[in-house]
Amino acid sequence: MEREKRNDTSFSRKRSFTFGAYGGVDRFTCGDETRPESAEDNILDILDSPASESKPFLSSSSNQKDTELFEIIEKLQGSRIDEQRCEFPLPLKSQLLTIGGELPLILPSKSGGYWIDPSLERLVDVSPTSSHHGLDPESYDIMERDREAKIYHEFFCSRYHHSFTAVDASLGPLVLSVCLEEEENKLRVILRMKECSLHGVFSVSLFPNIPSAVELAKMLCDRVTVSKFEVVSYLKAPELITAFDEHRVSPNFKFGVLYQKDGQFTEEDILSNNDESEEFKEFLSVLGETIQLQGFTGFRGGLDVCHGQTGSEAVFTSFHGREIIFHVATKLPFTEGDQQQLQRKRHIGNDIVALVYQEGQTPFLSDVIKSHFLHCFVVVRRIQRGEEAGGAAYQVCVTAREDVPPFGPVIPHPPVFTDRSVLREFLLTKLINAEISCYKAERFSKLELRTRSSLLESLQAELSTRSQCMMGDPSLSAFPSSEGVRGASEGSGGFIENFKRAIRVRSHSFETLGVPRKTGSSASQKPQVKPHNEMIRCLTEY
Repeated sequence: MEREKRNDTSFSRKRSFTFGAYGGVDRFTCGDETRPESAEDNILDILDSPASESKPFLSSSSNQKDTELFEIIEKLQGSRIDEQRCEFPLPLKSQLLTIGGELPLILPSKSGGYWIDPSLERLVDVSPTSSHHGLDPESYDIMERDREAKIYHEFFCSRYHHSFTAVDASLGPLVLSVCLEEEENKLRVILRMKECSLHGVFSVSLFPNIPSAVELAKMLCDRVTVSKFEVVSYLKAPELITAFDEHRVSPNFKFGVLYQKDGQFTEEDILSNNDESEEFKEFLSVLGETIQLQGFTGFRGGLDVCHGQTGSEAVFTSFHGREIIFHVATKLPFTEGDQQQLQRKRHIGNDIVALVYQEGQTPFLSDVIKSHFLHCFVVVRRIQRGEEAGGAAYQVCVTAREDVPPFGPVIPHPPVFTDRSVLREFLLTKLINAEISCYKAERFSKLELRTRSSLLESLQAELSTRSQCMMGDPSLSAFPSSEGVRGASEGSGGFIENFKRAIRVRSHSFETLGVPRKTGSSASQKPQVKPHNEMIRCLTEY
């Protein structure tokens, strides 16, 4: 009897009611199951209680019991709903996928590593009919990549000055230039090191005597440990020093232009576009003039101007003394059967900044274009304006890798442009500043440091060796005066050759970087001033 009673108990039907998104579900449970008592069990006990036992529950304390019951139900429902929540993959998780019925211009990378300006939150108030079109174009300032690069050419080359070289045990090669500005009674000094160049101006009245080269160097950098500098007596030294100082300065820029149609998310789709809509052509006319590459004599940015291997057309413009050429994807060669379109990507993928023109509402993903060089994208979308406001309006957004510092001009709020001339001024300034700012990213800063170190080492060695040759060093007397240093530094080929080799490892071509070219008349244009022996003696003494 006891065994039969136990069996009946173990298989007794117990009502289990699950509160969730799908309503209630009855379950069969075994009576022998042992589990901790939960809030759900308390409800089951209440629901399974006989009517006779429920009378006290409905008596004087019925209100309290009802409150407790619904609190338990609410807790159960809350926990079950939370169990059904899931994390959406980026970027679909963004709550800003639809802003005023439109998608944003840019969505963040799934793996992160990019910043977006303006941020997605700011796009909520974007209105194509807004009257705030941005700042005054006159306030758009173009950044200088190296503000002190032209100081030597501007203040030293036209004045009497001296240069000195040394090799520091910790800092490596040093090249010092000193200029006495007698009209203002000042000493202007430039100290070139591997990391950077330091510039300073000192009043001569501060010193009882003209300081030595070592003292001047230590005034600019207290880490200098050398006890003596060698004077540079090579007559063409200003040419070499100017080439080194201005090796990062270029009046030329090249940018990629991508054409993104509605529904295109991938790199392959974007690079495979061949036809250009009238709206896209109108936008290209804002950037510049469509030119024929055959026989083109301006800055070409690596495009073929002789044999047509990079297409027949490109977009070119001059902007505040700078030449800009655009690698427009639709104008570069299209290769049938090549899904990656390498003939197009070999140019755009080697640019540092690219402009993306959108037609439709498909966002651009920050990392959709795979490239080691592309660090910034400026995205422009043509938007519809109200019926009363005619013409086109353009919305702008920028994304860059996280180690790229912010750059101007500031994107207006809302980021909408209706004036073509204002849009052109903003975009070209933004693109130039974007490239200059990208050079401060880790990848490019390391490359620049390596290039500068190599060039400075070569410059110091050549200036020192040529100066010894000029002074009649017996160890170099076997070499002709014009070829002695080149022979003495065999394997390096001299500073100019090293300069060219170092530049070739950069993302830009030698022509792109605007390296000063040697001309036969350059030396004759330099003022020939008789050396001042007293100043040489004071600067070199230790």
